[in-house]
Amino acid sequence: MADRTSTRSGSVGSVIVNALLLWGINIWPGWQVVPFLTDGMTRVLDLINASLIAGIIVNLVFVLVRNRAVMALGNLVVLGIGLAAVIRMWEVFPFDFGDGWSGWPVLVRVFLVLGIVGSIIGAVAEVVNLFRGLAGSRPRTR
Repeated sequence: MADRTSTRSGSVGSVIVNALLLWGINIWPGWQVVPFLTDGMTRVLDLINASLIAGIIVNLVFVLVRNRAVMALGNLVVLGIGLAAVIRMWEVFPFDFGDGWSGWPVLVRVFLVLGIVGSIIGAVAEVVNLFRGLAGSRPRTR
């Protein structure tokens, strides 16, 4: 029972964190206060918001439904929207580091690539989980 409680509390925690990020980015203090973000951020913001909202909705569902296939499908949705946001961020690159360290743009691009690769790996894992859940197999105990 502790495992179900901890996973439910993790879902609630994710809802809270995503809601706070959504509020902080869009309302107060807003993304505009971050000195290295440019107006190009407005071209990325819709997908970032969609990813956070999807995370909120999916994790609220997870609080109520603890089904492996449903959870895998929800995670796939969140990963897909997040991947789209990271790819858009790569395309728009709404960053201007001014006269600071010249390596910042390369470092940020490396992190974006890591986000893209991680999302793809996560999506593959969730597809496997989805098929396992649909087949009725149980996850391995650790």
